[in-house]
Amino acid sequence: MTLNRDHAATTDYEAVAKNVEAFRLAQIAADPKALGALCADDLSYSHSSGFLEDKAAFIANATDGKTEFLSITYKDPTIKIVGPAAIVRFHWLAEMMTGGQKVANSLHILMNWLKQGDDWKLLSRSATKL
Repeated sequence: MTLNRDHAATTDYEAVAKNVEAFRLAQIAADPKALGALCADDLSYSHSSGFLEDKAAFIANATDGKTEFLSITYKDPTIKIVGPAAIVRFHWLAEMMTGGQKVANSLHILMNWLKQGDDWKLLSRSATKL
Protein backbone atom coordinates (compact mmCIF):
# COMPACT_ATOMS: atom_id res chain seq x y z
CA MET A 1 0.00 0.00 0.00
CA THR A 2 2.83 2.42 0.73
CA LEU A 3 4.24 1.75 -2.73
CA ASN A 4 0.92 2.81 -4.29
CA ARG A 5 0.86 6.02 -2.27
CA ASP A 6 4.42 6.83 -3.28
CA HIS A 7 3.58 6.10 -6.90
CA ALA A 8 0.41 8.22 -6.67
CA ALA A 9 2.35 11.07 -5.05
CA THR A 10 5.02 10.86 -7.77
CA THR A 11 2.36 10.80 -10.48
CA ASP A 12 0.56 13.80 -8.92
CA TYR A 13 3.84 15.69 -8.52
CA GLU A 14 4.69 15.10 -12.18
CA ALA A 15 1.18 16.11 -13.30
CA VAL A 16 1.34 19.36 -11.31
CA ALA A 17 4.85 20.13 -12.60
CA LYS A 18 3.62 19.56 -16.16
CA ASN A 19 0.64 21.88 -15.64
CA VAL A 20 2.78 24.59 -14.03
CA GLU A 21 5.03 24.56 -17.10
CA ALA A 22 2.01 24.52 -19.42
CA PHE A 23 0.64 27.54 -17.54
CA ARG A 24 3.94 29.41 -17.97
CA LEU A 25 3.95 28.70 -21.70
CA ALA A 26 0.27 29.67 -22.02
CA GLN A 27 1.00 33.01 -20.33
CA ILE A 28 3.85 33.75 -22.74
CA ALA A 29 1.64 32.77 -25.71
CA ALA A 30 -1.38 34.64 -24.27
CA ASP A 31 -3.42 31.54 -25.16
CA PRO A 32 -6.96 31.84 -23.74
CA LYS A 33 -7.90 28.23 -24.53
CA ALA A 34 -4.84 26.80 -22.76
CA LEU A 35 -5.22 29.13 -19.77
CA GLY A 36 -8.91 28.26 -19.49
CA ALA A 37 -8.16 24.54 -19.51
CA LEU A 38 -5.59 24.92 -16.71
CA CYS A 39 -7.70 27.09 -14.38
CA ALA A 40 -10.45 26.00 -12.03
CA ASP A 41 -13.83 27.67 -12.52
CA ASP A 42 -13.47 29.19 -9.01
CA LEU A 43 -10.03 30.69 -9.72
CA SER A 44 -8.89 33.55 -7.47
CA TYR A 45 -5.94 35.31 -9.11
CA SER A 46 -4.19 37.97 -7.04
CA HIS A 47 -1.61 40.33 -8.52
CA SER A 48 1.25 41.90 -6.56
CA SER A 49 -0.67 45.20 -6.69
CA GLY A 50 -3.53 43.57 -4.80
CA PHE A 51 -5.74 43.53 -7.90
CA LEU A 52 -7.98 40.43 -7.82
CA GLU A 53 -9.47 38.58 -10.76
CA ASP A 54 -11.79 35.65 -11.23
CA LYS A 55 -11.20 33.15 -14.04
CA ALA A 56 -12.98 35.12 -16.76
CA ALA A 57 -11.27 38.42 -15.87
CA PHE A 58 -7.85 36.78 -15.58
CA ILE A 59 -8.10 35.13 -19.00
CA ALA A 60 -9.50 38.28 -20.63
CA ASN A 61 -6.77 40.50 -19.18
CA ALA A 62 -3.95 37.99 -19.77
CA THR A 63 -4.83 37.71 -23.45
CA ASP A 64 -5.91 41.27 -24.36
CA GLY A 65 -2.59 42.12 -26.04
CA LYS A 66 -1.78 45.06 -23.73
CA THR A 67 1.20 43.15 -22.34
CA GLU A 68 3.50 40.97 -24.42
CA PHE A 69 5.72 38.62 -22.44
CA LEU A 70 9.19 38.34 -23.92
CA SER A 71 10.20 35.77 -21.29
CA ILE A 72 8.91 34.25 -18.08
CA THR A 73 11.13 32.15 -15.83
CA TYR A 74 9.93 30.20 -12.80
CA LYS A 75 13.12 30.08 -10.73
CA ASP A 76 13.60 27.58 -7.88
CA PRO A 77 10.11 26.05 -7.99
CA THR A 78 8.86 23.85 -5.17
CA ILE A 79 5.81 21.62 -5.28
CA LYS A 80 4.21 20.04 -2.21
CA ILE A 81 1.29 17.65 -2.67
CA VAL A 82 -1.19 17.75 0.23
CA GLY A 83 -4.04 15.36 -0.45
CA PRO A 84 -6.02 16.73 -3.40
CA ALA A 85 -4.11 20.04 -3.29
CA ALA A 86 -0.69 21.16 -4.40
CA ILE A 87 1.23 24.14 -3.07
CA VAL A 88 3.58 25.59 -5.67
CA ARG A 89 6.06 28.39 -4.97
CA PHE A 90 8.69 30.01 -7.18
CA HIS A 91 10.55 33.20 -8.00
CA TRP A 92 8.95 34.76 -11.10
CA LEU A 93 11.31 36.60 -13.42
CA ALA A 94 9.75 38.18 -16.49
CA GLU A 95 10.50 40.63 -19.25
CA MET A 96 7.56 42.18 -21.02
CA MET A 97 6.50 44.93 -23.33
CA THR A 98 3.74 47.07 -21.88
CA GLY A 99 2.73 50.55 -22.96
CA GLY A 100 5.54 50.50 -25.53
CA GLN A 101 8.17 50.00 -22.83
CA LYS A 102 10.25 46.99 -21.89
CA VAL A 103 9.70 46.16 -18.23
CA ALA A 104 11.37 43.58 -15.96
CA ASN A 105 9.42 41.99 -13.14
CA SER A 106 10.58 40.00 -10.10
CA LEU A 107 7.94 38.43 -7.87
CA HIS A 108 7.41 35.62 -5.40
CA ILE A 109 4.48 33.47 -6.54
CA LEU A 110 2.28 31.12 -4.55
CA MET A 111 -0.04 28.89 -6.56
CA ASN A 112 -2.56 26.43 -5.18
CA TRP A 113 -3.63 23.65 -7.52
CA LEU A 114 -6.63 21.41 -6.86
CA LYS A 115 -7.12 17.90 -8.19
CA GLN A 116 -10.48 17.74 -9.94
CA GLY A 117 -11.11 14.21 -11.16
CA ASP A 118 -7.86 13.23 -12.90
CA ASP A 119 -6.86 16.83 -13.70
CA TRP A 120 -4.99 19.43 -11.68
CA LYS A 121 -6.46 22.95 -11.98
CA LEU A 122 -5.09 26.26 -10.73
CA LEU A 123 -7.39 27.31 -7.90
CA SER A 124 -5.55 30.37 -6.59
CA ARG A 125 -2.48 32.44 -7.26
CA SER A 126 -0.90 35.21 -5.22
CA ALA A 127 2.08 37.41 -6.06
CA THR A 128 4.37 39.40 -3.78
CA LYS A 129 6.79 42.05 -5.02
CA LEU A 130 10.45 41.36 -4.30
